[in-house]
Amino acid sequence: MYKRPSDEELKKKLTPDQYEVIRNKGTEPAFRNEYWNNKREGIYVDVVSGEPLFGSKDKYDSGSGWPSFTKPLVPDNIVTRKEKELFDNRTEVKSKHGGSHLGHLFDDGPSPGGKRYCINSAALRFIPKEDMEKEGYGEYISG
Repeated sequence: MYKRPSDEELKKKLTPDQYEVIRNKGTEPAFRNEYWNNKREGIYVDVVSGEPLFGSKDKYDSGSGWPSFTKPLVPDNIVTRKEKELFDNRTEVKSKHGGSHLGHLFDDGPSPGGKRYCINSAALRFIPKEDMEKEGYGEYISG
């Protein structure tokens, strides 16, 4: 149902900043991105594939300047991978079907889970609650 378009298609569909984030593991500026302070009800989907990733009920203000979530809306749509880079051992978060780099997972989130999914707005598309049914995400309205 969800698929990854070719890089050529992505370059036409996405802004240069979005492409840099999702394909080259870029990071957008803190506090200067679309969703860091979004408080509306709805869900966040992969800008590439449309697969549902996070819900507004699990979003919180981490003070980091990026959208932060305590858990995924659909855990099966999230893939994590340990990065082994010089002086940096982080866990990358990617979308399963779109293959998009979303951000990173940290162990400094609120209780009870203690997780913080720190996600780039550029990798997301927000679907407001009132539009979820007509956009095909009705099953997630209560979640």
